[in-house]
Amino acid sequence: MDCVFCRILNGEIPSYKVFENDDVLAILDISQATRGHTLIIAKKHYKNLYDIDAALAGNVFSVVPKIANAIKKAFNPIGMNVVVNTEKPLQTVFHFHIHLIPRYPNDGVDIDFINNAGNTPREAYVEAAARIRDNL
Repeated sequence: MDCVFCRILNGEIPSYKVFENDDVLAILDISQATRGHTLIIAKKHYKNLYDIDAALAGNVFSVVPKIANAIKKAFNPIGMNVVVNTEKPLQTVFHFHIHLIPRYPNDGVDIDFINNAGNTPREAYVEAAARIRDNL
């Protein structure tokens, strides 16, 4: 398996470590979309959010507030995006990880949601909620 995160975890590729415990390694993202952009990586290889063990996912997500607050204290961003890309086109490393992207004025990062509330009838919400519930 040629997984860049597994290679980092095995010490084959250097990284800028921020935090580590038994289940998690947090490192600076090499791309630095913004200053302090950090990846929280599950040590055990799972492809993505669809595949990860629920208990491990809980452990990985549990360090998000700790690291987000450290980033806040270190760099004083105006906000933070927490992102998990699952499958293409946005997931480029197929090893479960969470992006913490600190936000700054005019930082050039564009994560914008379209508001379809005015175009979505009540029945569509009811149907969508039922379909999700039926698949739990």
